[in-house]
Amino acid sequence: MDQVSGAGPHRARGCLGAPSCGARAPGAPWARFSAWLECVCVVTFDLELGQALELVYPSDFQLTDKEKSSICYLSFPDSHSGCLGDTQFCFRIRQCGGQRRPWHTDDRHCDSGAPVSLQREPAHYFGYVYFRQVKDSSVKRGYFQKSLVLVSRLPFVRLFQALLSLVAPEYFDKLAPCLEAVCNEIDQWPAPVPGQTLNLPVMGVVLQVHIPSSADKPESGPPKQCSHKNLLPAPVVLTSVHELDLFRCFRPVLAHVQLLWELMLLGEPLLVLAPSPAVSSEMVLALTSCLQPLKFCCDYRPYFTVHDSEFKEFTTRTQAPPSVVLGVTNPFFIKTLQHWPHVLRIGEPKMPGDLPKQIKLKKPSRLKILDTKPGLYTAYTTYLHRDKALLRRLLKGLQRKRPSDVQTAVLRQHLLELTQSFIIPLVGPGRRGGGRRAGGAGSRLWPRLRLTPLPPQEHYMASLMPLQKSITPWKTPPQIHPFRQDDFLRSLERSGPQLTCLLKGDWLGLYRRFFKSPHFDGWYRQRHKEMAQKLEALHLEAICEANLEIWMQDKSEVEVVDLVLKLRERLVRAQGHQLPVKEATLKRARLYIETVVGSLPKDLQVVLCPP
Repeated sequence: MDQVSGAGPHRARGCLGAPSCGARAPGAPWARFSAWLECVCVVTFDLELGQALELVYPSDFQLTDKEKSSICYLSFPDSHSGCLGDTQFCFRIRQCGGQRRPWHTDDRHCDSGAPVSLQREPAHYFGYVYFRQVKDSSVKRGYFQKSLVLVSRLPFVRLFQALLSLVAPEYFDKLAPCLEAVCNEIDQWPAPVPGQTLNLPVMGVVLQVHIPSSADKPESGPPKQCSHKNLLPAPVVLTSVHELDLFRCFRPVLAHVQLLWELMLLGEPLLVLAPSPAVSSEMVLALTSCLQPLKFCCDYRPYFTVHDSEFKEFTTRTQAPPSVVLGVTNPFFIKTLQHWPHVLRIGEPKMPGDLPKQIKLKKPSRLKILDTKPGLYTAYTTYLHRDKALLRRLLKGLQRKRPSDVQTAVLRQHLLELTQSFIIPLVGPGRRGGGRRAGGAGSRLWPRLRLTPLPPQEHYMASLMPLQKSITPWKTPPQIHPFRQDDFLRSLERSGPQLTCLLKGDWLGLYRRFFKSPHFDGWYRQRHKEMAQKLEALHLEAICEANLEIWMQDKSEVEVVDLVLKLRERLVRAQGHQLPVKEATLKRARLYIETVVGSLPKDLQVVLCPP
């Protein structure tokens, strides 16, 4: 565990009122901090200005005026929520004005090992909010209203909520000095490297977390935690940095989980109207997590208001509703978004215990602008039959007072297997007659699956890879074969989801509609990129295993120099974790470059390897 050094040396790096210091580079002040957070904001209520940004820390972090405005409005519950006391929720905003902080090598390394659904956001910020509203006679308005906001690109909602629970109450009492000390502690944290279990000290408490890796088993429980020996105080162990209590979030809609899963899979627009930002943001995050480990490729806003800069874009009637899941608390959106095909209206949360009354499916025409009752307003008909066994199992768990985390595990496992059954026919390992497929043993998406294996010759995406024997060292790598939807659909008769899932229904119709969704486009681009990188890595291995001296015998200097430049380019990409290449191959490639350069005339050697 990294030891927490004194705050003194860090204070020279930049005080709360310090001028802008420009972008942070690796090894520079706040580089470790920025591996976790972009900045910390404090939003207060000003009688003349309304919501106002009181503080941004570290002070060198630059937000555009549009971002500042969005953070201010989204950090306070709107007047319809009536939130008294302490409330936690989150929002997600679009970054404006392009990337302002250079991506560090460590950032790319962390992303390359993380599940695609948990990689840092390149174009959006998450805002994790702790809002306090309490009566205060010393304030003109009669209420103390302030929000502490953690701005990050990481979707680690559980971790940042736990961090806020420790920091925010203390900050509201002691203000700036407390916040500066906390930021200095975060600047001592190790980087969030996937697969590692980290001890993160803050305010006299140690948070112990496991950073998910793409190599983790999807169906496994929480990973084993590190030993607590020699740790004083004993760490607070978080079982997950990102997973919500799915059962609690879905309690009022358990009867419609499968319908909601289909809406998410197909990228359908969905408006979630909730009684508070906390309920809104949790429901939206729960919905978008239904597809894990697939990445949710559509836009989503856990909490959204009429003041958001994208309000006009999302509410326009001049074009079809965008593929976005929108969490709101203002009933005004019912009127504004009457043309949206799906609206989920959630009532006030009930106390734990018996299953709350399940919301009913209702036709969109029954939406009332002024008094909309809880319900799922949609005309959508599911492609798959409902899994009644799941609901019975969850109801039995309630009767037996099964813990919520166990119920959540049951629900999450059901959704995971449903997603796996749908995607495996597309991505699995495979080969056809004539040799082993390049890429060999399967996909990074589904490590160590324990489901019924599919016939290896029928996994469609793997069959698009060229045969490994067609990769030769001195020719351009062969192209990946194009994805043909009709060919894939024909393959489902023998290798479809019916082999791993008991649910009946129109699977072919679901696939056809999925092909038109942003999720298919995002998934296919990512998968094609991985396959292209694998081909390039195999080609590099083929070059390194070839006899270089024989190849050079009848080659011109131009061809030899071209080989050196191409090998160097691939070395740079491989070292930047963009190519899946073994270290032994990299060493051999460096040796090849040295050998080739040494065979060239001195003037060319100087050009290729300047002193």
